[in-house]
Amino acid sequence: MSSQVDLTKVKPYGDTLNDGRMQFSFTLPVPFGDEADEAAKQLLIKMGIEEPSIVYSEDLGVGYTFFTAYGKCQHTVDYSSIEVPKVDVEIMDKYGVEDFIKEHIKRDVVIVGACTGTDAHTVGIDAIMNMKGFDGHYGLERYHGIEAINMGSQVPNEELIAKAIELNADAIVVSQVVTQKDVHILNLTNMIELIEAEGLRDKIILICGGPRINHELAKELGYDAGFGPKTYAEHVASFVVNQIVDRNMI
Repeated sequence: MSSQVDLTKVKPYGDTLNDGRMQFSFTLPVPFGDEADEAAKQLLIKMGIEEPSIVYSEDLGVGYTFFTAYGKCQHTVDYSSIEVPKVDVEIMDKYGVEDFIKEHIKRDVVIVGACTGTDAHTVGIDAIMNMKGFDGHYGLERYHGIEAINMGSQVPNEELIAKAIELNADAIVVSQVVTQKDVHILNLTNMIELIEAEGLRDKIILICGGPRINHELAKELGYDAGFGPKTYAEHVASFVVNQIVDRNMI
């Protein structure tokens, strides 16, 4: 089937190739009932969705209704022309990173990380830093040649920077999970401002990560790299050790 796909005109797939079938889930601030279903259907039509069908709706109470719907999309995208900014580094496994440090850096690499601001979620920073890691991928604490310090959650940016200065850290890893009202943007921007005020921007590798973080956003905010979902400790470690060598931070 893949040989039949025109990558310059890609559209959704449901039952058959190029049928445009899509599934939607959303909530409208209207009372549950037939009128709500019709409102959801009209909204899909205005979005350019053909043959919209509301297959499920549920009363959420206090005048809100949740919908699951299907419809046909007529639009296509040129997949062949898409370019997405990515971290440009060869990803090594744990043992490859350890060998790289032994051969090229010849000292322990110090990485300090935390979930900063008011964010209390440690799942992201723990997945990268803690010895156990996540999904079979060991965390940085388990790497020989890396001294990984996980400061936990709700750590003020000032404290994270102070710890990095105290330990003469090579890299700072900032995790941001809570993103409502773009609070992560404000907090990440504040981190950059504080780092620059300390005169450390060119002396330390800055990395941020989280479910709504990508490399493009990280670079726009002033970080060296951004890691989103489906990235593990080896991605962060590979980037850091290569940066140390490339920037002559040995």
